[in-house]
Amino acid sequence: MEPFAGFGILAVLLIGAIAGWLAGQIVRGYGFGIIGNIIVGIIGAVIGTWLLGQLGVSTGGGVLGAIIGSTIGAIVLLLIIGLFRRA
Repeated sequence: MEPFAGFGILAVLLIGAIAGWLAGQIVRGYGFGIIGNIIVGIIGAVIGTWLLGQLGVSTGGGVLGAIIGSTIGAIVLLLIIGLFRRA
């Protein structure tokens, strides 16, 4: 299962930006700008795809499913980053 299977590069960048921004809104105190949001969203997509696959959870297909999965992964990523920042 690939995080962005079937999407073009512009769709990947847009989904990554949305997911990174949403995660930043949910996990307060994280604002990375547009480039940072894209990076967090794309890394979040990889984490979210793996994590949800391990749990047997499907977010469905299409753009909305990709945004949901990527956002979940980005939230996990930001929480992990927060643990290391506090240490």
